[in-house]
Amino acid sequence: MPADHILTFAQDLAGGGVERAQLRLAGAWLAAGRRVTLVVGDARGPLAAEVPAGIDVESLGQRNYLAQYRLAAITRRLRPDVIFCAGNHYTLVAAWLRWRLGADCPPIVAKLSNAIDRADHGRVMDAGHRLWLAQHGRFLDHLVAMTPATAAVAARAMRMERRTSVIPNPPAPPAPGAPGIALPAGRIVLGVGRLVAQKRWDRLIAAVPALPADVTVVILGEGDMRDALERQIAAAGLGDRVRLPGHVADPLAAMAQAALLALPSDYEGVPGVLREALSVGTPVVATASSPSVREIVGDARLGSVVACDDAAGFAAALNHWLDAPRPAPVPQPGADSAARYLALFDRLA
Repeated sequence: MPADHILTFAQDLAGGGVERAQLRLAGAWLAAGRRVTLVVGDARGPLAAEVPAGIDVESLGQRNYLAQYRLAAITRRLRPDVIFCAGNHYTLVAAWLRWRLGADCPPIVAKLSNAIDRADHGRVMDAGHRLWLAQHGRFLDHLVAMTPATAAVAARAMRMERRTSVIPNPPAPPAPGAPGIALPAGRIVLGVGRLVAQKRWDRLIAAVPALPADVTVVILGEGDMRDALERQIAAAGLGDRVRLPGHVADPLAAMAQAALLALPSDYEGVPGVLREALSVGTPVVATASSPSVREIVGDARLGSVVACDDAAGFAAALNHWLDAPRPAPVPQPGADSAARYLALFDRLA
């Protein structure tokens, strides 16, 4: 039985990588003749312009706990064939839907979008998180991870060893007509991602004094850490060397112009920005924030992976790749990802 109607949900369209990939998949499923409904708490934001034409959007107009009640009511009314949970930070909503709908709940497929091991957890919180992960097999029908290493870790933690598949995100295509960004003159160290605590852009800013004077750091993204980062920049007197221009719909052109891309995160799932940068021949410097980072940067000619707490090593790697030869472009995987998801959905439906 084909999964003719797929329902997926998101908190907002503020510009995260999880939601960008979700919209790319939804567009491909629509193109394959399926019906897709997106239930979103807040339909405003930079990604609103990337919502595929033809998708049914149900805007809840709120992001509090009452939205979950409305999501359950919408699911019961629309009776989709499958529910796609686009990231593991949304699995609490999936658990709620399973409990609320009971036997009426369609199969739920969740994608692992972020790290199982969280560097921001203390001992007590980590233990609680492990207990929560172990419950996922009770309310999820299938788990999708984007690399073999992350799949192995997640399947064990969630007790879903026989119900886990590996499907990469679909590659981010160029967006003709999308507003670009004028980069400063000189060599650019580029960061791309939300301005949130997880991404640790403070590490990249702290490394700027160790870089040559002609190097400018540009961080594309928006988030609740903007004020703190701007204070750090001002306190260090780096206003002329660090730029925070905000969200950019299509960062590939900026990646191609940059000398290198930096990702200093505490934890990640499978960071798509690394694959995007490598696809245009730009080397990367990343912290060991996920098992997938070393899978992506598996060749020493592509970039460097350093320990999260190694500030000196991070700065040294940036300096090395500012002068090292650029790698040959690495094609992104995932051209058939949308079709592989549909085959999985059809099997479950």
